[in-house]
Amino acid sequence: MCPQPKTLEFLIVEDEALLAMDIEAIIEDCGHHVVAEAASLADVEALHMIAAPDIALVDVQLALGSSGLDVSALIQTRWRGTVIVFLTANSAKLPADFAGAHGVIAKPFSRNGLKSAIRYIQEGVIAPPPVSSRPDSFKAAPAICERWRC
Repeated sequence: MCPQPKTLEFLIVEDEALLAMDIEAIIEDCGHHVVAEAASLADVEALHMIAAPDIALVDVQLALGSSGLDVSALIQTRWRGTVIVFLTANSAKLPADFAGAHGVIAKPFSRNGLKSAIRYIQEGVIAPPPVSSRPDSFKAAPAICERWRC
């Protein structure tokens, strides 16, 4: 079960509709809230009216040929402080610094793997460093791993 010290607001950027729905259900099972879903860079650009989410889960390859790396750059400019976590089957395509993201959750992931990653990230966001051990489902960016002592 996921701890509940604070409800977090999530943005899901995933172009596979069924996977996005599954991710949303898992986030809500953990007691958090999804503020928006997007399938492309254009969709995220259109979300200018929403408040900054606490965490954005961002697929690397998106609809309309757009890139999660571009979405990450937009989020970092628009909503400073939003934690970005990539979702990808090929983390080797990420730059060494993870393009400013906090980490990556490798696809395919299990329900429990995603819950464990959410719990770990939640701990890191609310009261760093996380008290739980880093789950295998989450790989922290080098700068974050240094800060969170993972």
